[in-house]
Amino acid sequence: MTYSIVARDARTGEMGVAVASRFFAVGALVPHIRAGKGAVATQAFVNPLWGIEAADLLANGGAPQDVLDALVGADKGRANRQLHMVDAQGRTAAYTGSECIDWCGHASAEGVSVAGNMLAGEAVVQDTLSAFQAHGDAPLIERLMTAMEAGAAAGGDKRGTQSAAVIVYRDQPYPWLDLRADDHPDPLAELRRLYAVAQERYLIMAKTLPTLANPHGMLDRKDIDAEIAAAEERRKSEGRESRSFATPL
Repeated sequence: MTYSIVARDARTGEMGVAVASRFFAVGALVPHIRAGKGAVATQAFVNPLWGIEAADLLANGGAPQDVLDALVGADKGRANRQLHMVDAQGRTAAYTGSECIDWCGHASAEGVSVAGNMLAGEAVVQDTLSAFQAHGDAPLIERLMTAMEAGAAAGGDKRGTQSAAVIVYRDQPYPWLDLRADDHPDPLAELRRLYAVAQERYLIMAKTLPTLANPHGMLDRKDIDAEIAAAEERRKSEGRESRSFATPL
């Protein structure tokens, strides 16, 4: 009922996961990331503990295949589950249980893995992977969304789509951006809208947040306020309306 992509951007070190499903709030359980260490997706008859444990083991230096083998071997429900991951070296590992519903399977390349179950066909996974690889110059979050859209164009979840999510970590233990459409008639399009809204103000303000290197964050707002004002003027001069549903300030 789900397909997902886990990836590492070799240029920036960013880690990301994107997922779509005919299942409510898929972003709540599938993606798990440890900044600069690993990205994991756990799905099908989902075991959230797989995601948590796999991400922690990758963060502690575990090799993806070793991590996967340990988790799969210890779970009696493994035949109904899927798990895939990528680490900080771009190594991947993937598992599709023998009782996952067709079409089901996975594919990978250096720094990226795609997996899905209950899909329209193998092309969903292959086209998702190909689209990601074809857009190597784009920011990771845009590559992930473009890849998922290619999978949807190939048929996606054969029952349709209810929810989707995309999450990217940079160098902090919290996400740079975490977007979810939990119950929507076109959740991938909704992720695009949310990303556009994030660029209007949120991602500018995010520069003020405390970091491990600067636990106080940015204390003087005037440069950020000026950047927000400039972005607003630029958007208006280009004739672009805000994509936000919020009441105008």
